[in-house]
Amino acid sequence: MDAPSPLKTITTADKAFFNDRGYLSLPSFVDADWLERLGAVTARIVEESRDVTESDSDKFDVEGDHTAENPRLRRLMKPQDHDPVYEEFARAGPIVDLAEDLLGPDIKFHHGKLNFKWADGGAEVKWHQDIPFWPHTAYNVLTIGLALADITEEMGPMGVLPGSHQGPVYDHYSDKGDWQGFIGEDDAAGLDLGAADYLKGPAGTVTVHHCRMVHGSKPNTHPTQPRPFLLFAYSAADCLPIMPYNQKSDMNGIVVRGRHPEFPDIDPEPCRLPPLRSGPYRSIFASQQGEEKS
Repeated sequence: MDAPSPLKTITTADKAFFNDRGYLSLPSFVDADWLERLGAVTARIVEESRDVTESDSDKFDVEGDHTAENPRLRRLMKPQDHDPVYEEFARAGPIVDLAEDLLGPDIKFHHGKLNFKWADGGAEVKWHQDIPFWPHTAYNVLTIGLALADITEEMGPMGVLPGSHQGPVYDHYSDKGDWQGFIGEDDAAGLDLGAADYLKGPAGTVTVHHCRMVHGSKPNTHPTQPRPFLLFAYSAADCLPIMPYNQKSDMNGIVVRGRHPEFPDIDPEPCRLPPLRSGPYRSIFASQQGEEKS
């Protein structure tokens, strides 16, 4: 058996923490040059959104009171398709080395999104796990988030429940059998939400969470500052998606590091499938707030 490759971005203690707790928070992981480039693109995207009057299925998910004078974005969908700087970061930025440290040498890109959580009431994200939205044959899948601006307590930082990735995969359907995109009240009542770790930090902080991690966030109550949080999901190359991709992207399923596998990794524990959609998926905000039907 080949010896494991040396870690490129984290320590062995960091990797052990991720394996045990299911997440990492790495302050100032991304340097100023990348932040400047990504910030400039993001500012342009916000300006472009002023011409948007309602959410669409390809690019912008906006709050109901979004206007040209007061833009209120919830999400830029598949940012990697909308500007080459986002694509370069997803394909070859420092987070790809981080994904390799945690997933192994062969890595596939799954999807990307930029959640804004706008100031003065930007939407909460209810407690949920990622894998029920996009099941794979196995669970060697994670999401890496980048804070494009400082994230403070009042800005609705992502909260994670340490170790919950080793627990059950919860049902994200309602009691009536409708997809709701969050963990139901009965299951949530059994969670120790008081143990949540809310991942704050300066711009350039990177978070990583396992696909089974229970996580969520409160509304952004800062009066003026949105919370732009760039998220890219990766899997070990031998973990194959079971469902169609929620968003069609030029990068769906590409190998960003290493090589295509010979055989799939298949975990014996199943994950309940989400509904087959009659139209494109827009965002978790739309699902959780009942704006989107399957």
